[in-house]
Amino acid sequence: MTQSTEASVDSNKGEVKETREVAHEEFPDLNLTEMEGRSGFRGIFDNAFVLGVTCFATLGGFLFGYDQGVVSNVLAIESFGAAFPSIYMDSTLKVSRLVRNLGQEPDRTPRVAAWAGSLLNGPVCDKIGRKRNIMASVVVFLIGSALQTGATAEKHLFIGRAIAGLSVGALTHVVPMYLAEISSANIRGALVALQQLSITLGILVSYWIAYGTSHIGGTRCAPDVPYTGPLLNGSPTFDPYNDVPAGGCDGQTQASWRIPVGVQMFPALLLGIGMAFMPYSPRWLMEKGRDEEALQTLCALRRKAADDLAVRYEFLEIKAEIQYSREMVEIAHPNASRLQRLINNYLALISTLPKFKRLAIGCLTMFYQQFMGINAIIYYAPTIFGQLGLNPNTTSLLATGVYGILNSLSTLPAIMLLDSVGRRPLLMCGALGCCISLLMVGSLIAAFGNDWPAHASAGRAAIAFVYFYCINFAYSWAPIGWVLPSEVFPLHLRSTGISITTSCTWMSNFIIGLVSPRMLAHLSHGGTYFFFAAFAILAFISAYFYPETKGRTLEEMDAAFGDHTSEKEKQHMERICRELGLPSRALLSA
Repeated sequence: MTQSTEASVDSNKGEVKETREVAHEEFPDLNLTEMEGRSGFRGIFDNAFVLGVTCFATLGGFLFGYDQGVVSNVLAIESFGAAFPSIYMDSTLKVSRLVRNLGQEPDRTPRVAAWAGSLLNGPVCDKIGRKRNIMASVVVFLIGSALQTGATAEKHLFIGRAIAGLSVGALTHVVPMYLAEISSANIRGALVALQQLSITLGILVSYWIAYGTSHIGGTRCAPDVPYTGPLLNGSPTFDPYNDVPAGGCDGQTQASWRIPVGVQMFPALLLGIGMAFMPYSPRWLMEKGRDEEALQTLCALRRKAADDLAVRYEFLEIKAEIQYSREMVEIAHPNASRLQRLINNYLALISTLPKFKRLAIGCLTMFYQQFMGINAIIYYAPTIFGQLGLNPNTTSLLATGVYGILNSLSTLPAIMLLDSVGRRPLLMCGALGCCISLLMVGSLIAAFGNDWPAHASAGRAAIAFVYFYCINFAYSWAPIGWVLPSEVFPLHLRSTGISITTSCTWMSNFIIGLVSPRMLAHLSHGGTYFFFAAFAILAFISAYFYPETKGRTLEEMDAAFGDHTSEKEKQHMERICRELGLPSRALLSA
């Protein structure tokens, strides 16, 4: 051990000297989760301050959901097609009359940008902190949204989408991590699950705003011009190259698509300004050596005094993990440069089996979150409902809005159950329900998809199973996809690890967006739904082997994953616990 590390240990001894006697007498019988109050849904109302901070921070999730949901609806608005006909009639979709005219493939630019934003945000977030990272991401989002709202050429639209995508990727990386780090163990699952509720609310609001604004000036670009586009369910559809008058749309106005795109700037402004008054993550503060500020922040978040036993226990537990990781890194890489330390953070995630297991679980959860088909259904909801026999214009958008309401309401069980039932049971039940739903939709399409008008009841049944799929996904893989990755990594690797898992969801999202229109166009007999059902089965099997993380503090995850594998590492952690006045079981018990 180096002299600087030894000096740090000596300093830490002095700081906690006054708490040692109390710790040895009272800590051995403590359960921090029980001391922090009620768990789950009931517990989140016991601390109005943390709930308020969480609801505010999850505006980042709202922006993600709104940006995601508004795409499929704006692309179905005729005045948008008149302004950007080549996007509306994407050349990659011309093989399919259905997909070409309903819910066209969202441009891939923002998803690639979000992938890059989430991956690059890891070291940035470690440097400037979670709070300031959210504020910086909002500024970037506002620039991108303004470019999209005022776009008069395709390049403006694509540049705006790319810039906003970078910000959305960064926000999906930092917000769940921030929520996990300010939460106590008894309500962490419920609070981070609010991120998913906020995402679904963003999607829902975007659906209904787009549905409402699609009636500005009427639902048609030119009411007196008959459609000449490809037939859908026996009726011609809108062709922006041939069905627009010489002077542009004389019915539906451009406000019908510019308003829903521009509205997202208002919650972004609220988030950016409001975060200036929110607390820093106490764990990030301690990692930066700002212990006194971290203790004050922890007291504010827990609404308890600094000498409260639970606050001291949590404070020392965080301190022990930070001290342990620093000393182990110092021993392993004593003279590493800043760049080497950055690279070592990535290498550390695959250096041992327990750490690789954390990374694998995070990435697999994000992978299944996409490959079970949810975003294909969100992006192509108008297409899918049109495919199941609904009117290609307002009726399918209305059905999509109903889907959004159901999606939001079905997230509530996760908030109520995550910290009582646990993560694994919900993941397994959700995967099973999604699989059954997808198999039923695929079977109904295979049997009746060639003539929905003659089998209206079968079409309604298929739509009902799409809704049932939504329910099962919304209480399981949707929220837990954000909860698990945010809590499994140790503090010094958390930002790096979550950046990789979040980039995994965006890359999977990109791939699904790339293949979904082709699958809908070319896989007959419900093949698309059988494809997603196969991944739901794999998700069920994978979740069976996940360790349960409910009720554990972030600092106790090492024990859950068996990360102190060698006797030397265990002895090292035991020594640190003794020096800080903690029982050795605090961070070593499985």
